[in-house]
Amino acid sequence: MFDPNAPDYRPGPDLWASAEVSELAPRTVATSGIIQPPMHAIAVWRLLEVAPSTAIRSRVAALYPKLVAWHRYLAERRDPEGSGLLTIYHPWEGTDNSPRWDAALARIAVGAIPPYARTDVSVVGAEERPTTAEYDRYVWLVTLLRDAGYDDRAIQRTHPFLIKDVQMSAIFSAACRSLERIAEVVGAPDAERSQIARWRERSSRAVHDAWDDDLELALDTDLRTGKAVRVATSAGLCGLLVPDMDPAIAERTEHTLFGPDFAGAAGLAFPVVLSTARSSPEFRPRAYWRGPAWPVINWLLWWGMTQRGSDASAGRLRGPNLALLSRREAHFGEYFEPFTAEPLGSLDQSWTAAVALDWLASEAISD
Repeated sequence: MFDPNAPDYRPGPDLWASAEVSELAPRTVATSGIIQPPMHAIAVWRLLEVAPSTAIRSRVAALYPKLVAWHRYLAERRDPEGSGLLTIYHPWEGTDNSPRWDAALARIAVGAIPPYARTDVSVVGAEERPTTAEYDRYVWLVTLLRDAGYDDRAIQRTHPFLIKDVQMSAIFSAACRSLERIAEVVGAPDAERSQIARWRERSSRAVHDAWDDDLELALDTDLRTGKAVRVATSAGLCGLLVPDMDPAIAERTEHTLFGPDFAGAAGLAFPVVLSTARSSPEFRPRAYWRGPAWPVINWLLWWGMTQRGSDASAGRLRGPNLALLSRREAHFGEYFEPFTAEPLGSLDQSWTAAVALDWLASEAISD
């Protein structure tokens, strides 16, 4: 959703033209034509846990049907095969310039794209952000999605970038568990609750089956090649989010998380999870999703371990992240250079502040 008070943000809503090409797009606010990982039910359930007031319960009851509709769209339109893994159409639907997408993007022949400006490189250094070549591909993919009217069936027939995203699917599985709990609170019909449980179980199995014994990570699948994306990033640790993950795989995932490629990498200022494995040839400590540590991803993995009852491991991640963020010079950065702890990206990020507050709240709740 584009903020009307920030009309100079680029690329802006004119690139997407969502309301012009899709009758399903909102008319009262400008939006893109893509999605983000389905954290909504997790967030709503967390609010109920932290502050279960009557006012919040009333608001949750009003939101519940929209949450169910959102999950139904993901389960039916983003996974028409019923595989349990959700399909993404654009790197912006998850982790932008992650090396997970390099091979798929490299195959794309960019056609005629409209001239565009970039707000991101006017706010932070270009060395932190996607390259011009990467951005040209992003804009080209947007034009293809726009020309398809953001219609899922049309996109899935012809679109050159179709990835079964294991991280988004793991988040979906965890969100379904949260939605099941919300459904119980609001007294949802049994049939609806059973449907949500089936979505959770299907995605849980699929993330389990995406586990790779050699890399000790869960891997995406590129639908255009039919092959696993063998790139080591923090997304591969997402099995820790899955409610029904095999305990043995969860234990091995924790071992990878605290190992030398992620939170146990040599020379880290704080032992927190890197966005790309330290040994990966694509690792760049200042470049957006290609190396820096993201507090929001660290929170997600911490939360997954708490849900599994892996409290000791969760504590090993919570403490260093709070230490990183509690420094005066941290400024609630979007992401951090892992060896110097320099805040990168835009500062005073609300989502970084939010996870810091939740880590602090978790101590108060446990006390």
